[in-house]
Amino acid sequence: MDNDKQSIWSRQLSVKEQMHIIWELMKFAKPYRWYFIGAIGLSILISAINVVLPKIMSILMNEYLTKQTTGIKILVIFAATYMGITVIKAIAEFFEFFWFTMGAERMLERVRVILFAKLHSLGMRYFDQTPGGTLVSRVTNDTASFSDFWTLFLQLSGAVISIITAFIAMWLTNVKIMTVALLFVPLLFVVIWFYQRFAIQVYRRMRERLSELNGQLAEAITGMSVIQQFRQEARINRAFVATNEAYYQTRVRMVKTNSLLLSPAIDLLYGAAIIVVLLMFGWTNDSQIVAAGTVYAFLSYVAAFYNPIDAAMDSLASFQDGIVSGSRVLRILNDDTLEPQQNSNATGKITAGEIEFKHVNFAYDGENTVLHDLSFTAKPGQTVALVGHTGSGKSSTINTLLRFYDFQSGQILIDGQDIRDIEMRDLRQQIGLVLQDPFLFFGDIASNIRMYDATITDAQIEAAAKFVHAADFIESLPNQYHEQVIEKGAAFSSGQRQLISFARTIVRNPKILVLDEATANVDTETETVIQASLAKMRENRTTIAIAHRLSTIKDADLILVLDQGRVVERGTHESLLALNGRYADLYKMQSGMGQS
Repeated sequence: MDNDKQSIWSRQLSVKEQMHIIWELMKFAKPYRWYFIGAIGLSILISAINVVLPKIMSILMNEYLTKQTTGIKILVIFAATYMGITVIKAIAEFFEFFWFTMGAERMLERVRVILFAKLHSLGMRYFDQTPGGTLVSRVTNDTASFSDFWTLFLQLSGAVISIITAFIAMWLTNVKIMTVALLFVPLLFVVIWFYQRFAIQVYRRMRERLSELNGQLAEAITGMSVIQQFRQEARINRAFVATNEAYYQTRVRMVKTNSLLLSPAIDLLYGAAIIVVLLMFGWTNDSQIVAAGTVYAFLSYVAAFYNPIDAAMDSLASFQDGIVSGSRVLRILNDDTLEPQQNSNATGKITAGEIEFKHVNFAYDGENTVLHDLSFTAKPGQTVALVGHTGSGKSSTINTLLRFYDFQSGQILIDGQDIRDIEMRDLRQQIGLVLQDPFLFFGDIASNIRMYDATITDAQIEAAAKFVHAADFIESLPNQYHEQVIEKGAAFSSGQRQLISFARTIVRNPKILVLDEATANVDTETETVIQASLAKMRENRTTIAIAHRLSTIKDADLILVLDQGRVVERGTHESLLALNGRYADLYKMQSGMGQS
């Protein structure tokens, strides 16, 4: 089946859905409503001026230019009046555009902040299912289209006001000819209906292709080293070219749709209306001569009636783009894949750091269980190690402890309190996480240790670095703690990045330490330093450690051997070796004792 048919973005949006999207987007503009109200007020003034100016010219042409006695003084008065009103109109147009654009830009800024904050409230499950490039596209490209989207509202409001004033002016000038000129309006609405019906699908597909393009670009940049290592450049290029071509084709369809149904169609109807008006003025049964000023004024009113519609039609492309972008942004804002929530009265604090899992069952998708009836206790200051093959449930255990994911049944207690009753801020503050591949932010070493917490002093940063043996290499750098950190800390070795992450964790003095393969990516020489650091970090702290290198957790108070989410063995290093089961097999395999 064609991907476009499968995609939710290729589905036609109903009028009700579009109105809902517009209503939701208008809520974002509410704090800046005075910008929009002021701009609309000026639109009324401009529309009134557009009626007055042709009337001035009509009076001049009909009552003065036809007389030879008209002097220069009269011409100067009319010219000065026309010029003065035109200057007022120009000033009004400036502030109309300025106020409306400022309101649109402030709304855009607010939407991006709200959207960015929403992304940080979503649970890890959402990011497991959504490509990062797609999210970048929605936060940047989709929100950027809102500015043009709001410009249409300015043009629409101006168009409606201009149409009303032009209609009144034509009615006061000649009711019969006005009625004939407006016969083309139904055809105008038919064109708008056709455009709206076809353009929305084109724009939805175009936005989807753009998201795919951004997703592939982000993936290619992030995985550049792997792409080059496995010589995947040609394949990646082919995939990118194919997606880029698909995006190009949707843009071609958009251009064709706009070229056919926007200005050309409106200009055709406007030209037909002008011809009919001229014929009606020329067709007189009583052989009366129609004053040129009257014809000029009426044609000006016809232009004032159709031209705003023409401008609004040109902006319908932005309108459809904004509708599609709005639907994509609202899809994120309305997503309920939130991070696990604490109980409403969660005020508990972590004091000693005792951890107890009681019959915990957990599934990432809510159906396929990855942790089965997991139970264990880590007393304050003890170390519990989790070992097992890939997919055994080690990372899932710490994901539930850190509240990255919510478990389905059972109970997790910290210091005898249900984990849901502990304040989230205290939970994250008192649990220090050290990952296998630490992430360093662009900035300097001090900011990466402090993590932009102004309450942490330079002295505390230096003390934490010395505590984990990171000070030795940091103080040997030219700028020491202010040494620049490029993206992901690529200028440092994996061991150095890990020591910085240790300092980042220890500077907060957490009660609980979670180690996720902390020594997996470091060389043997650096591992000695890291092991010494870990030993100091674990002192007087409850530690949950995931380890593939079993030699690093021989001193653990409790070792849990996991297999497919179940505890198959538990005990100390010596007792498990004596059991001669799976742990013993793993240990012998790693130490070479299992080889003949």
